[in-house]
Amino acid sequence: MENTQTNYKNVSVRSSVTYIFNFVIVVVPFILILLPVDYFDKGQSICLSKLLAGVECYACGMTRAIMHLVHFDFGGAWQFNKLSFIVLPMLFPLWLKSLYIILGKKLPLFLDKIM
Repeated sequence: MENTQTNYKNVSVRSSVTYIFNFVIVVVPFILILLPVDYFDKGQSICLSKLLAGVECYACGMTRAIMHLVHFDFGGAWQFNKLSFIVLPMLFPLWLKSLYIILGKKLPLFLDKIM
């Protein structure tokens, strides 16, 4: 009996964490739009590859590039990381899936197939 109650608590906690995770995914793009385009341009890099080895990885500048893309500054995004033009469109289905989960709707068939 006690084991069953523990399982229900675990499921409840897991679903709460999943809801919070999806809510954050849905809200973050709107927060990024409200911030100035150069908000992340200043400051030291937090990339471990760059800090420890002094070598830029493929993801270096991705946050800055995505921020510029969200604000339609394509030139700035291209300068920070060219892969951002591939990564941002790949994030869109994840955002849509999270939005459907938050709204409690069933995923459309095309989105269910690619996710």
